[in-house]
Amino acid sequence: MILCITEKPSVGRDIARILGANSSRGGYYEGNGYCVTWTFGHLCTLKEPADYTEMWKRWSLSALPMIPPKFGIKLIDQESIKKQFETIRTLIAQADEVINCGDAGQEGEVIQRWVMQKAECNKPVKRLWISSLTDESIREGFRHLRTHQDLEPLYTAGLCRAIGDWILGINATRLYTLKYSKDRQILSVGRVQTPTLALVVNRQMEIDNFVPQDYWELKTIYPDTLCSSSLKGFSSEEEGKKALEKVEAFPLEITDVSKKKGKEAPPRLFDLTSLQVECNRKFSMGAEQTLRTIQSLYEKKLTTYPRVDTTYLTDDVYPKCKNILNSLKDFSDLLLPLRGERLRKSKKVFDNSKVTDHHAIIPTGQPLPAGLSRDEMNVFNTIVLRFISAFYPDCSFEQTSVKAKAGKTDFKATGKVIIEQGWRAVYSRKGDPEENEGKAQDDEDSIMPPFIVGESGSHKPKLVKKTTQPPKYYTEGTLLKAMETAGSMVDDEDLRESLKANGIGRPSTRAAIIEILYKRGYIRKERKSLRATQAGIDLISMINEELLKSAKLTGIWEGRLRQIERGDYSAAQFIAQLKQLISEITVNVLRDNSNRVIKPEPTEEKKKNSRKKEEQI
Repeated sequence: MILCITEKPSVGRDIARILGANSSRGGYYEGNGYCVTWTFGHLCTLKEPADYTEMWKRWSLSALPMIPPKFGIKLIDQESIKKQFETIRTLIAQADEVINCGDAGQEGEVIQRWVMQKAECNKPVKRLWISSLTDESIREGFRHLRTHQDLEPLYTAGLCRAIGDWILGINATRLYTLKYSKDRQILSVGRVQTPTLALVVNRQMEIDNFVPQDYWELKTIYPDTLCSSSLKGFSSEEEGKKALEKVEAFPLEITDVSKKKGKEAPPRLFDLTSLQVECNRKFSMGAEQTLRTIQSLYEKKLTTYPRVDTTYLTDDVYPKCKNILNSLKDFSDLLLPLRGERLRKSKKVFDNSKVTDHHAIIPTGQPLPAGLSRDEMNVFNTIVLRFISAFYPDCSFEQTSVKAKAGKTDFKATGKVIIEQGWRAVYSRKGDPEENEGKAQDDEDSIMPPFIVGESGSHKPKLVKKTTQPPKYYTEGTLLKAMETAGSMVDDEDLRESLKANGIGRPSTRAAIIEILYKRGYIRKERKSLRATQAGIDLISMINEELLKSAKLTGIWEGRLRQIERGDYSAAQFIAQLKQLISEITVNVLRDNSNRVIKPEPTEEKKKNSRKKEEQI
């Protein structure tokens, strides 16, 4: 008998149907030489401190840092989980071969392997690795099963992530709570959550400490075009008026006119983070809300695997794209320009070297079922429009630059004219927000009248008063982008791709990290803006160890985890560095004689945690 273990009952039903295992039993399906069972996500977890020694049950500074000689796993103490695990263990004992059918990603690999380890599986194991749950994709996956050994580096990276979070999270939380917390309220510190909180706090401090300053810019209108002077902004109105007087007496002469044609490629396909950012911008959807929605679309077979960090497709997907496009009946008007033409194949879309486990998120081509929620329709349509636009031509435009002079003062004006909309036509249909809203037409992208070098005439110079502006508060969308690029806020897509290697957190966990910060009472939302609470501000100010709160330094750890995943870095070295780090942090905190104390306003979550830990401290 061949045993298949999936991560969810719904996936188990689909796989059982395809394999012909049609007889439903308690906790599994059976038939045609197969048994198909499932976990409920995580059935196992790393052991807690008290599982290693009774000394670690009570919270005590003298016990820190807690570093087990060897990390172990245990079954989660829940009756439904225990019952399902016994089913899995019994089936493994009876099986000739096991197929790991967990979600095809790092977390899915850890979930399944821990269950098999706990069940003492010694049977041959193969791996189903698929990017969508369509029948065709599942059948294709079973025709090309991967070996258990192929995914060993992926599992090792996931194990290192879990152990690293245990070492830093549990030790640092106990350390800061015991040292600095008043009334025994938990001060939650984590490898990813703390640098993420620091991003929000630091931005808020920049805004709070920002002192606005007035300045004046010299501009002129000729004949109906606004031209800006090359002079820097004036710090006083008097200084600006002197410059204004110098140009008022002179006509404006056009000294140079240049036109340059340019092209703008379609936006990249979605990875999970960019999808969350876009849905936050367009629909004000939270990161966790978008993740739940795209996961639902994936389980309904409408979109491909969502927890991805690449915006590229592999070459083998290209032959399938025509059929996927033809299946999008509700978008037939947008597909007309593609009819009769060979589909465009851009290197910015199809690149095998940029894809490791899974390709970018795209529709699968399955028909839409009735009853999709508004969120599901919004997210699905957003993915579809991005996918369609990838096969449209570049947007072509003409950039005009005009240089002029009034007396000795230089002026300049620029304008952009769209010649061919190209992919932008996809977003011009009624009711669809335009892609990259606000970028296509800014102050310097207006349509300009024709100018001739040497022409001159009267103009209308003026001083324009402006005020310096503070940076903007993070939204969930911009915070996700900052996490992805380790705090470097960039809009350039190529630069963003290069920075993703050292982003903090994984695409699948970033939304959960933001939710943790809400629950801990460290951040709150005002409309779309994220604000740090006093508790969050106090915690970050309390932490002197830069490695615990620096997004860039935490990004380096994440980069090493990705190297481990590729087999290019030593897992033992990574864990050894974290052990050394927590030992150094412990010594530094214990040496602090400042008597500083944090008394955060307790949230319901904190009250619950405090009551739970009360007996242990």
